[in-house]
Amino acid sequence: MIADKPIKIGFDAKRIVSNATGLGNYGRTLVNALSEADEADRLLLYAPGRGREELVKQVQLRDNVFFVYPQPYGGLNPLRMLTSKGSLWRSRGILRDLRRDGVELYHGLSGELPVGISRLGIKTVLTVHDLIFLRHPEYYNPVDVQLYKLKFRLSLREATRIVAISECTKRDILAFGNYPEQNIDVIYQSCGKGFTERATADQCRQVKQHYHLPDDFILQVGTIERRKNALLAVKALQALPANLHLVLIGRSTDYERTLKKYAGSHGVLSRLHILHGVPTSHLYAIYQQAACFAYPSRYEGFGLPVIEAIQSGLPVVAATGSCLEEAGGEHCIYVQPDDVKAFAGAVKALLPGAPNRAERIALSQQYVARFENNDTALRMLQEYARVLSN
Repeated sequence: MIADKPIKIGFDAKRIVSNATGLGNYGRTLVNALSEADEADRLLLYAPGRGREELVKQVQLRDNVFFVYPQPYGGLNPLRMLTSKGSLWRSRGILRDLRRDGVELYHGLSGELPVGISRLGIKTVLTVHDLIFLRHPEYYNPVDVQLYKLKFRLSLREATRIVAISECTKRDILAFGNYPEQNIDVIYQSCGKGFTERATADQCRQVKQHYHLPDDFILQVGTIERRKNALLAVKALQALPANLHLVLIGRSTDYERTLKKYAGSHGVLSRLHILHGVPTSHLYAIYQQAACFAYPSRYEGFGLPVIEAIQSGLPVVAATGSCLEEAGGEHCIYVQPDDVKAFAGAVKALLPGAPNRAERIALSQQYVARFENNDTALRMLQEYARVLSN
């Protein structure tokens, strides 16, 4: 319990019920950890729709956890006002529901807060994951950039305190937002321990056969887009042993054609394997069969796949320039995002049989233990108590 008596804490649950990765994982993992650590307070998850059943089931519905959906007012369903995705309800209509339910603290889990919530006297916490749309607008549709900028400015006006998920993101908030530094805290993203569990030999064999995985491969996981910079890994294949392949897992974009075109014109297309729609249950076994993990992304807010790889027992090579050193710690190898030679050299230094490989993995696993579940939940509960005491 974070106050003298049990209180009601509201959460923006849109991503919890609709996003299988990224922001969705952040919300589900955090809420599950909070509900376990704090059984007294009521956690109300405000979602604009029922979402995806398989994602909702990942939320542990304890006695203090409830989903709340839009209710019609005056015969109008706010879900159908302007947009079928409930954007108007999330930005304004939700205020009536929060007041009706007696919510005292509201947490915007994905960088947004309802407009006018501060006027209701409801204290707020705003989690900001990244400001890549401001730092690197070239990766976004220009119209989207303007919309994200507006939402960011409006949310800053409403936020009692801000949680940045990395020091990198905190620096970006200070660089691009007019917000007092003393009201920003860094609380690293909570991640579960699922990737620490070892898949059985039979599970690994079945997954390998199902996806036709090669015997030896580098793994990269994340949306296959230009910012993630998988082309660096494709280019490096030419300097790596001929038996070593590259497996990319993630949602496809037009960038995939760039990768295939380069691989085809440089004789490495047969060593490039791209997989989409891989369920988490299969992902565990794929991680654990890789030789090493690559994450050459040009910019990230945190870099959760780096932690998942380390939990899975993999050494990691990642790119410099954002927050990945924070996510992986000093025992991973970091290279410039355009340095093909350095990337290939780093991979060679991390392959099975390389000196100090086992030591790198063990020390990295010690480092990422700080991100696992309850420590993050307890820090967030302290943040809530701090907000309510103001």
